[in-house]
Amino acid sequence: MKDNFIINIGRQLGSGGRQIGRLLAKRLDIAFYDKELITLASKQSGLAKEVFEKADEKKRFTLTGGLLGLKTSVLDEDFSNNYLWNEMLFKIQSDVIRDLAHEKSCIFVGRCADYILRDHPRALNVFISAEEGDRIKRVMDYYELTEKKALELIGKTDKKRAGYYNYYSNKQWGAAESYHLCINSSVLGIEATTGFIESFLHEFTTCR
Repeated sequence: MKDNFIINIGRQLGSGGRQIGRLLAKRLDIAFYDKELITLASKQSGLAKEVFEKADEKKRFTLTGGLLGLKTSVLDEDFSNNYLWNEMLFKIQSDVIRDLAHEKSCIFVGRCADYILRDHPRALNVFISAEEGDRIKRVMDYYELTEKKALELIGKTDKKRAGYYNYYSNKQWGAAESYHLCINSSVLGIEATTGFIESFLHEFTTCR
């Protein structure tokens, strides 16, 4: 683990955060994990993927903390609403993230990885935002939505991501003090933003 480095990426929907993460992983020749974590957590625990998908960061959490219910057809309704059950799912996913970070250098997108790996000496925490117009266009193109629907999805998704992050980390999603680097991808574009983070990573790991 001594020489391993980690990049944890938080991002607004439509900011290009996932794309930037993949480009970084390719440039640095390291592993990239986003939704793949759900599959790994499922395999490690023996629980169905649907269980983790229902408790994923897109589930409804309040911004001040608290889960607004975890309804799922694969679980008993009373059990699925149980606080301890939700905490157990988060712990399983957290264990997967810690194991991967111990084994090798890699990039994690979302899922409170920066909080989970808060004791890792070489974990760089980045938050990627973008101008509203750029975000709307990306979401419209990716999901094939109208401008109005894209804007609604952006609002709902960001709110859910913030609620999930704030609930589990006790920090503020998107707030500068929660990360080492906050960057607006609209300023430099996807490629140049990727290069900037790569350069920042070099300086960051050099002094660690």
